[in-house]
Amino acid sequence: MYTTLISEDVLFEEYDNPDWIIFDARYDLMDKDAGKDAYLQGHLPGAIYVDLHDDLSKPPSTNGGRHPLPTVDTMNALFSELGICSNMQVVVYDNSAGSFAARLWWMLRYMQHNNVAVLDGGWQSWLTADRPINQDVVARVSSVFANSALDSRVIDIEELDKFERIIDSRDPARYRGETEPIDKAAGHIPGAINRFWKDNLSAEGTFKPKQILKQEFEQMLAHTNPEDAVFYCGSGVTACHNLLAATHAGLNLPKLYAGSWSEWSSTPGKPVVTEI
Repeated sequence: MYTTLISEDVLFEEYDNPDWIIFDARYDLMDKDAGKDAYLQGHLPGAIYVDLHDDLSKPPSTNGGRHPLPTVDTMNALFSELGICSNMQVVVYDNSAGSFAARLWWMLRYMQHNNVAVLDGGWQSWLTADRPINQDVVARVSSVFANSALDSRVIDIEELDKFERIIDSRDPARYRGETEPIDKAAGHIPGAINRFWKDNLSAEGTFKPKQILKQEFEQMLAHTNPEDAVFYCGSGVTACHNLLAATHAGLNLPKLYAGSWSEWSSTPGKPVVTEI
């Protein structure tokens, strides 16, 4: 089974396997309808559309961020609605280098469904290889999904000060506070270092080789065990790209501060840092 990434050629051999289920997670933060519109224009055969806002950020939630992470009960209900069964291989893709697909990957891993992988190179790799696409809207067929969550993988806003290694996954300009196009304040959480999620990618838009990722993450983490490091981003989405990359490199799954900068920067009394 595939637990981190899957290549386009492997997926092509298995995309119609009845024990596999494929999700299209394309999204655009500036145009919330763009992903669904793209899906309707064409997608991988059999793929089911999942929406970052409507599906992967369902209330009730664990935090007050811009894309609040659903609770365990809510995620069990969502994955049941999506038709995910315990024996299924799940594959997720987007057209944004995995930045949205990684959110669903992480949610399933958090809920202890390990057989989930992101299509490396995404929608673009499928098109480049001239693989089949169609416009059929695939209906959701419900299942029973009732897993428990991994202990202590999600950190809330009041727990952050317990951790020495906090990693900001946003663009370096946002981390430095030079610009802030979305949230209420510019800057970063005190003590956080920066690992832009796009640093996980090669020039071709696929993930870097495992060994390179491992070297980069181990250097960044220094003497901190991966499972004791906390990653955040703007709203708990692209931080999952770093969690995927770390896991793909063979490291233990780090923690996620799901509320991320959108929650921190809007919470009265929380300090904002712009110095590096």
